[in-house]
Amino acid sequence: MTAGSIQSFKLVAKLVAMSATTSLGTSAALARPDDHPLIPREVFFGNPDRASVQISPDGKMISFLAAKDGVLNIWTAPAGDPGNAKPVTSDAKRGIRQYNWAYSSTHILYRQDLGGDENWKIFAVDLATNTVRDLTPFETIPGPDGQPAKGPDGKVLRPAALIEGVSEKFPDEVVIGLNTRNPQLHDLFRVNIKTGDMKMIAKNEQFAGYSVDDDFKVRLGMAMTADGGSQIYTLDDKLEPKLFQTVGMEDALTTNPAGFDKSGTKIYMTDSRGRDTAALTLTDPATGKSSVVAEDALADVGSVMTHPTEKTIQAVSFNYDRTKWKVLDKTIQPDMDYLKTVADGEFNVGSRTQDDSKWVVSYLMDNGPVRYYLYDRKAKSASFLFTNRKSLDGLKLAKMHPVVIKSRDGLNLVSYLTLPPQYSKGDAMKADKPLPMVLLVHGGPWARDNWGFNPYHQWLANRGYAVLSVNYRGSTGFGKNFVNAGNMEWAAKMHDDLLDAVSWAVGEKIADKSKVAIMGGSYGGYATLVGLTFTPETFACGVDIVGPSNIITLLNTIPPYWQPMVEQFAKRVGDHRTEEGRKLLESRSPLTFVDKITKPLLIGQGANDPRVKQSEADQIVAAMEKKHIPVTYVLFPDEGHGFARPENNMAFNSVTEAFLASHLGGRAEPIGEAISKSTAQIKSGAEHVPGLNTAK
Repeated sequence: MTAGSIQSFKLVAKLVAMSATTSLGTSAALARPDDHPLIPREVFFGNPDRASVQISPDGKMISFLAAKDGVLNIWTAPAGDPGNAKPVTSDAKRGIRQYNWAYSSTHILYRQDLGGDENWKIFAVDLATNTVRDLTPFETIPGPDGQPAKGPDGKVLRPAALIEGVSEKFPDEVVIGLNTRNPQLHDLFRVNIKTGDMKMIAKNEQFAGYSVDDDFKVRLGMAMTADGGSQIYTLDDKLEPKLFQTVGMEDALTTNPAGFDKSGTKIYMTDSRGRDTAALTLTDPATGKSSVVAEDALADVGSVMTHPTEKTIQAVSFNYDRTKWKVLDKTIQPDMDYLKTVADGEFNVGSRTQDDSKWVVSYLMDNGPVRYYLYDRKAKSASFLFTNRKSLDGLKLAKMHPVVIKSRDGLNLVSYLTLPPQYSKGDAMKADKPLPMVLLVHGGPWARDNWGFNPYHQWLANRGYAVLSVNYRGSTGFGKNFVNAGNMEWAAKMHDDLLDAVSWAVGEKIADKSKVAIMGGSYGGYATLVGLTFTPETFACGVDIVGPSNIITLLNTIPPYWQPMVEQFAKRVGDHRTEEGRKLLESRSPLTFVDKITKPLLIGQGANDPRVKQSEADQIVAAMEKKHIPVTYVLFPDEGHGFARPENNMAFNSVTEAFLASHLGGRAEPIGEAISKSTAQIKSGAEHVPGLNTAK
């Protein structure tokens, strides 16, 4: 499959992955002699030793992300000598988190934003000279008067670039989407990686997203409809659109184009129409005939293994509670069988050479680091490269247990439970007494929790807490019926699912009913605020990370390039454009019920967040202070939707740890110098967190 533009068609991204570093400390005052050793925060949240391992298309080099002067950068090494690696970028601020090889094998592409604003720029690294070229050298979006355009908040709008296509047929080029002409829509440009020369190939007047084939022909355009669904158009050589398929609102989150066959004439799709779970299908637009390539009764199609040159589908993964692969191409069956024997955990083929002779394979465990191998297909031999975090080796870590919890109306809530290591034995899911528990709520809400190593689960379990993550209705991956069960249910049935999970944990004598915290980011932050306003009796305290407090103001301030998807929000959350819709949204907004808060609250926010603006945190903190309700508010001026800089993430986690310890009774590593090493601004309530007032 090609690297299409479906990313620009997505509604909401998951909470930004967090990582951080700090000085180490001890917690002798809170630890008991029989406790497991307190593992420093840095072990869980420091920069990984190596991550995102890839092999060059020609197989001569491997690459990965690793810290250079404390900041994640791209490193390369000879494939046969991974220890002889050197950095090829020199980012000194946020760190690089997404990159890929150009098919030339002489350049690497990566993206970076400014302070978490998600207005991405695309860069190319010339590996011969280690020089970096900005392929999108645009700082502002011109308005009608020729001056820089501004958003509703008065800030100057900056372009947000997207990599829309790469192809082995044009190894020195890339297709980039840019919203420099219209902040709401991305035009497509063909860009020379070596020179930076660009040529517009599609002037966008209507589409929320495009799909480009290996010939860099713009084949498909996707547009939203007034009912919250979408229409998919085929485009001819003159970019004249012809309606190909209509997708109703009920299928819009589970039906999307996914690429093309080798000829570029047939379309792969994830498709839930006429079924519940999304299958992988192949459709011929010329005849309208469609066939199912792979399907599963419980889970939507997940990752896809595609032959590098033939573009045939070789294997497809499905993830209900754990990831399982369905092999379609029997020529790789011996490879898949062998890889199962190499190491423990779930394996994934993350990168392949163009001749398909070598694969980079990673192994994910729940209680240890990710292990990377270089697999030689001809020799049927996998050579160990390294782990992502060597400091995790040998530590007593906890197992993550998949568990299916029934909601009050009969839905299956696939959830993940982690207990402190001393209770983590085999398949056991009970302690010798009810424990304080943290309900860790994922963001989105159109996302999901998964099995595997989770630094938050491990960190909190090490501190003495049970940790429970719940795929509440509206979560993705479990079919369209489960997603659509969350429509118009923010702070209603979606919250009931969380309450039902807490009741299950209490009933199973896993959780101490009087010591349950709710914590999460993005939608999980909103769920935290809902928990403390709608059902304050359930939770002992809450930690809100970049969560919206008022859904009306949230929807009024979405990024301009999300505007084409506004009908999805209207149908799934509520319509902020109508009086009736605003009444509903007001009744589902925690800000409306601030006076109901009786339990301690900690809020973390990035000042540059483009999705959940700083005003969402500011307004609920102001309302609480007006009513003399205690709250602790930590603001990071150089962060966005989550905390990417290691120092900042570590600072907020240090505050969180002290906050939870004071209200749930767990252990905590002292805050130490974590605050002073970050840009954290304690805007309110330092006195409510032990040690925060005196932190260095």
